[in-house]
Amino acid sequence: MDQPLKQRPAIELEGVHVTLPSRAGAVAILRGIDLTVSSGEAMAVVGPSGSGKSTLLMVIGGLERATSGQVTVVGTDFGALDEDGLARLRAGKIGIVFQSFHLVPTMTAIENVALPMEFLGQDDAFAVAKEALSEVGLSHREDHFPGQLSGGEQQRVAIARALSTKPSLILADEPTGNLDQATGAAVMDLLFELKERTGATLLLITHDSDLATRCDRIVSLADGRIVANSDTKADAS
Repeated sequence: MDQPLKQRPAIELEGVHVTLPSRAGAVAILRGIDLTVSSGEAMAVVGPSGSGKSTLLMVIGGLERATSGQVTVVGTDFGALDEDGLARLRAGKIGIVFQSFHLVPTMTAIENVALPMEFLGQDDAFAVAKEALSEVGLSHREDHFPGQLSGGEQQRVAIARALSTKPSLILADEPTGNLDQATGAAVMDLLFELKERTGATLLLITHDSDLATRCDRIVSLADGRIVANSDTKADAS
């Protein structure tokens, strides 16, 4: 019998490889990744540039296909979904926050936040977007375009958009990389607070060791492989 979704891991990767073509021949980006992330867990992924961190996040988010291996996220086998199915799963169950915000410049803050819900055909998309912007302290900026917002405000809009559908999984790729230290700290406080409030699983890619230790677990990548997997709470006790 299948495990109920709430009891299943949020992320299950088995033997995941990603190999990309190049003029010099095939390049292995991920090399046999086995990883399980429990529902509700906060996990940091660290490692040097080029180690495969962002590719790992893209595979888990359904934005890039594994060359081989099995990817099961929020109880769904990605191999069984076409691109439209992956897009709908992302819009409904996976919130993604990027370093470079990825806001649509011609849309206002509230329109950007409503976008994934409109994609799903949700009738109350703008009402929910309004509430999501309120949760990140930007009610007074909902009609502003990204170019009229500071970097910290743009990232908060991106977080509101990622969490507006109440996703069970949040993926964050260096979310403070384009922010100054104080603004980045405030944004991360907000992200962890919202994660705790919703009970979502968080996978965070970061170069910041202090930020990584705020998570329950740290996974280290090097050359496309997991080289360390440590429980921060056990280390602290």
